[in-house]
Amino acid sequence: MRKFRIGLIGLGGMAGEHIRWMKAEDRFEIVAVSDVSEEALAKVGEQLGIAPDKRYSDFARLIEDPDVEAVISVTPNNVHADIVHACLHSRKPFMAEKPFTREFEEAIPLLELYERQPVPAMIAFTYRYTPAFRYARELVREGKIGTVRSFSIQYLQGWGALPNNVPYLWRFNKEITGTGTLGDLGSHMIDMARFLFGEFEELSAQLHTIIPERHDPASGKMVKIEVDDFASFQARMTGDVMGVFQTTRNAIGSGNQHEVSIYGDSGTIHASTLNPDQLIWIREEAPGQLAKTVIDVPKHCKVTQYTDFTALLEGNVPDGIPGFMDGYRNQEILDAIVRASETKASVRL
Repeated sequence: MRKFRIGLIGLGGMAGEHIRWMKAEDRFEIVAVSDVSEEALAKVGEQLGIAPDKRYSDFARLIEDPDVEAVISVTPNNVHADIVHACLHSRKPFMAEKPFTREFEEAIPLLELYERQPVPAMIAFTYRYTPAFRYARELVREGKIGTVRSFSIQYLQGWGALPNNVPYLWRFNKEITGTGTLGDLGSHMIDMARFLFGEFEELSAQLHTIIPERHDPASGKMVKIEVDDFASFQARMTGDVMGVFQTTRNAIGSGNQHEVSIYGDSGTIHASTLNPDQLIWIREEAPGQLAKTVIDVPKHCKVTQYTDFTALLEGNVPDGIPGFMDGYRNQEILDAIVRASETKASVRL
């Protein structure tokens, strides 16, 4: 089987995960890398055996490189829009990290360009590939818990909590991120709701900053935090399915706790990243008698992100793949949440 020649943009922490995933799939060859850090370019370039002339400080040159067939972008939010634009302009297939853009205004011209000259595109909503979530989607579609009436989704991490004394990072810089926890973790919750239940129709929200300032190692001063580190919202989805969402980086004891509870007329499903290969199914076996079963996820639900990206590059569009429009819609909803929080009013989509 042929291998696709990949240009990798962004060589920070998450890039290592993407490199590992590509190696596991064994359908990709990284032929060029790009980063603003010369040190990172040299280090990762040597690790991957990338020739010095294929180590770009300017991502645009990597995208234009004729040896690069497809682009993987793993960068901070402030360059997402420019990278997607360059890929569309050069007609290069790509997988880009979430959130789609820093703010919704940046997404609008990208949609206009995509509609004129679409290319195979994937947004890295990784949790669509958590087996338990995929199986929950299948059970919901098969009507195993009857008509779905409501659900709750939360995504909790603890690394930003006060005892950890985390310094000022780019994730706290509004000019780079646009939003805080909302865009970082909340975008995954939004995508999971759309993946499971359909479109958002109306929402209300509250954004809050629990830790108002953090120490900046560069300046030695305390810096005011202008982005949220707690977000909660509720939504009405297609078919009057009601959802409640919360996310924070200040949940002590939570490592990477992304989970959903789905409530239907005849049962409940719980799925979580804490137990990705199983889910809990609660249903009535006899009048007044509830059965709670832990179910192993079947093999066909264990699909990887890069398996789907391979299929996309081969000209197929797998069911449930997070594409360009999923990124665009996600950004539209993020914008609605910000507006709902600022106006203290419900926003219709």
